[in-house]
Amino acid sequence: MIPTIRPARAADADFIAHTILLAQRGPVRRGWFDIALASPEPDVLDFIKRLAVARQRSWWHTAKFFIAEVEGTSAAALCAMPSRGSLAMAKPALEEVARDIGMSARDLATMFKRGDYSRACWIQGGDDDWLIEHVASQPAYRGRGLMLRLIDHALAAGRVAGFTRASITFLIGNDAAERCYAKAGFSFAEEKRDAAFEGLTGAPGFRRFSRAIS
Repeated sequence: MIPTIRPARAADADFIAHTILLAQRGPVRRGWFDIALASPEPDVLDFIKRLAVARQRSWWHTAKFFIAEVEGTSAAALCAMPSRGSLAMAKPALEEVARDIGMSARDLATMFKRGDYSRACWIQGGDDDWLIEHVASQPAYRGRGLMLRLIDHALAAGRVAGFTRASITFLIGNDAAERCYAKAGFSFAEEKRDAAFEGLTGAPGFRRFSRAIS
């Protein structure tokens, strides 16, 4: 099975939203958007979908994603972009969507407060790294090597963009992701744990892998 890999488009926003939610949850029940928004899943997905086509292009935007298709069906996706400035892009994108849906300033502040739990242990590559994030395959397509092909494609894009090192961060305990990234040539770089984070999510913290792009 040879998938077709292509850049995501605005019409893929719904699929990208589901991908982001799957990637954030990993092996645990709730991801960052689940916790920060504290809303039913349809509302969480709607918020992420809006981020995927927002005017502010963040690491949730379709423009940053590649999709693997199998016989015309979207099966897996990931985000690939420069690490530099990625965190700074996130807050304006969240604020834009919050305004668009009529969220009050108080509710927005509450969302940021709930989402701040990840700050204690989030890690990512340095400014000169090519960042790979939000990596997920739909359950029916797992175990078919799609992620390895997508990662190879993302690394090639990073090489063309002039990057020499790639970085990827995932929840400690996401063993399937760790095995996949190791197969793709990544190796352990660092990890950060936090007891409060683990108490809230069930995962001890984050682990980062990196590799050279050659």
